[in-house]
Amino acid sequence: MSSITLYGRPLSNYYNKVKLVLLEKGLPFTEQRVETGSTDEAVLAASPLAKIPYVRIDGQTLCESQVIVDYLEAAHPQPPLLPADALAAAKVRELCTFIDLHLELVARDLYPQAYFGSKVSEGTQARVRTALTRNIAGFQRLAKFAPFVAGERFTVADCAAWCSLPLVAMATKAVLGEDLLATAGIDWKGYVRLVGERPSAVRVAADRKADLPPAA
Repeated sequence: MSSITLYGRPLSNYYNKVKLVLLEKGLPFTEQRVETGSTDEAVLAASPLAKIPYVRIDGQTLCESQVIVDYLEAAHPQPPLLPADALAAAKVRELCTFIDLHLELVARDLYPQAYFGSKVSEGTQARVRTALTRNIAGFQRLAKFAPFVAGERFTVADCAAWCSLPLVAMATKAVLGEDLLATAGIDWKGYVRLVGERPSAVRVAADRKADLPPAA
């Protein structure tokens, strides 16, 4: 069995995406706290943009959450988190790309105001609203929520969706005054409750809660 160390922190949705995969596959791993933006040379050697998460596997490192997830699926195919059919598996990865790049990354421009007490300009708000409204409509053409995001089975797309959809919804509600996911008819709260019953998600949620900063 490989020696796996996961680097980052439990508040990171991309860290938790990888952590869910590790837990779902029953892989033993250790965790080491690293903040995003670190200037430590050891961090930069593993994650050149100082992003989290990254992993160390038998002495070698990988960064970028989807790359890590794809490696874990290839190296440890049981239990499977992708369909056996190549095209069906690609469709699941397509969903991951939509969630990570076209929803979460766009909404991230709202996070300074939604979560960190800064102000986001009206221009940025308008741009994000326009982009997310279009992108959410595109996501709905791919997502099934039947009951999982790619269909009947829990997949890596759920590891992405469960971690990121609440952030998108709450950020748009806080900054734009409207939960754009709910407005589009996505019952993300029901979906999050469903996935949240899985033992892996219970563990991730508890660790994330413990990593929250103390209330002022």
